[in-house]
Amino acid sequence: MMQDSASLIEELESAIAAGTPDKRLNALTRITDLFIAGTGHHSQGVIDLFDDVLSALIATIEVNARAQLSRRLARCTDSPPKVLRSLAFDDSVAVAGPVLTNSSQLTDKDLIDNVNTKSQGHIEAITQRQSLSEPVTDALIERGNDRVVRLVVKNAGARISHKGFGKLVGKAANDEGLARYIGARRDIPRDFFLKLLETASAKVRAKLIASNPTLADAVRETVSGIAADISVDVRNSSRDHAKARARIKRLRRTGQFSEADLHAFANAQDFERVAIAFAALGDFPIELVERALLDKSPDLILILGKAAQCCRATVRSMLLMKSAGRCMSAMDLDETLIHFERLKVKTARSALEFYRLRLGVDDNSNAPSKLALAWYAEAIHATL
Repeated sequence: MMQDSASLIEELESAIAAGTPDKRLNALTRITDLFIAGTGHHSQGVIDLFDDVLSALIATIEVNARAQLSRRLARCTDSPPKVLRSLAFDDSVAVAGPVLTNSSQLTDKDLIDNVNTKSQGHIEAITQRQSLSEPVTDALIERGNDRVVRLVVKNAGARISHKGFGKLVGKAANDEGLARYIGARRDIPRDFFLKLLETASAKVRAKLIASNPTLADAVRETVSGIAADISVDVRNSSRDHAKARARIKRLRRTGQFSEADLHAFANAQDFERVAIAFAALGDFPIELVERALLDKSPDLILILGKAAQCCRATVRSMLLMKSAGRCMSAMDLDETLIHFERLKVKTARSALEFYRLRLGVDDNSNAPSKLALAWYAEAIHATL
């Protein structure tokens, strides 16, 4: 191997000095063949040698030759690291693409640096990797164009962070196709699915009302009913929701459940446990609590928190939950909590009780009517 390498280095120096593309390509092919023949068995010293040899050569060869080298090295598990990174950051997507899509040697830092500095074509190549970590998908969603974002969402091997899902749901507000792809992901947190559903329902409602204003009430009832039915199905099929419900039921049965649990769940950003604990603490409908936790306006949280006699710290923790995307400044948060402290328990409970009377039932059952939750929430907003 060392004798062959010495011969190739001499050939390389001659090819570079001669300056002919054919000689350079021939040297590249022979050196690459030699490396690939022993891939998986090279010592670190040999890899370093090939790294130096190929690095000197790729600086002098044309795009097509670099692209060929990229395709051949992309799936090797011990490719020369400097060469591999040079190919990944090549301005030509034809050169960088195979490595960005297939190389397991590129680190998350390499990929994120590439996302932040190279073209949308480079970024699109990264979306085709078999697996993507949360930091990488965060970068892709942040800088990628609409096509890139869709490719990330459609990649089953891409792990998406809580922050990433928040940005995706925001982008889906005006992109029904993206909304469908996001909703089809099995790993979407239920709170984001509900926000996605609410946004989509609002768009449907707006279109139907615009096309026939005389049917506005019927449209609202139909859309609200569909959304409510889907929300119930999603909740009942959620493993996280079932686990949270069982946990809180166990705490209540043993007399260990208290507001401190709700506070802890909110600090941990645990949407499912917060929703169930808050509903249990105040004897509220779970649908209403979920709406409060997902609503960007803090009004429902304040009313329900006061009615349940929660302390300021607990309400503050729920206002800071990421599920609603409130992003409240310190000043806004302080002003909101001042309103909470001024609100009387009796006033909050009276508002809730008054609107509970408006919760009709369907077919003499105990189920709320389709519009009940919408009336309930809107009325509570009006009390603030």
